[in-house]
Amino acid sequence: MQKARPKHLALWQIRLPLPGIVSILHRVSGALMFAAIPFMLYALEGSLSSAERFEAFKACIAHPLVKLFLLAVLWAYLHHACAGFRFLLLDIHKGTDLPTARLSAKLVLVVSLTLTVIIGVLTW
Repeated sequence: MQKARPKHLALWQIRLPLPGIVSILHRVSGALMFAAIPFMLYALEGSLSSAERFEAFKACIAHPLVKLFLLAVLWAYLHHACAGFRFLLLDIHKGTDLPTARLSAKLVLVVSLTLTVIIGVLTW
């Protein structure tokens, strides 16, 4: 008996488990870091070239939207590192059973968000 397959996939109805969400966020954080590379290199070059450009850089990062962007890049870095460590452990077959995989996914989210808040508060 053939099942009637849907013609259109309703993504908003799919209930993805937490390890799947962490996997997708790992990819999103990697893409965000990759997209941020030109901006970060331009900011680094500008801040190191002269005192005037460094003052302009300091004024630029005082803007709330720039701080929000830098906070997002900080989260991307921390999440990518934590999730990458989790995936390395999964690659060597540590924590592959379902309860441990769910716990490690929760830990990745909690640790990356907590570190983002702590470093963000200390920085700004």
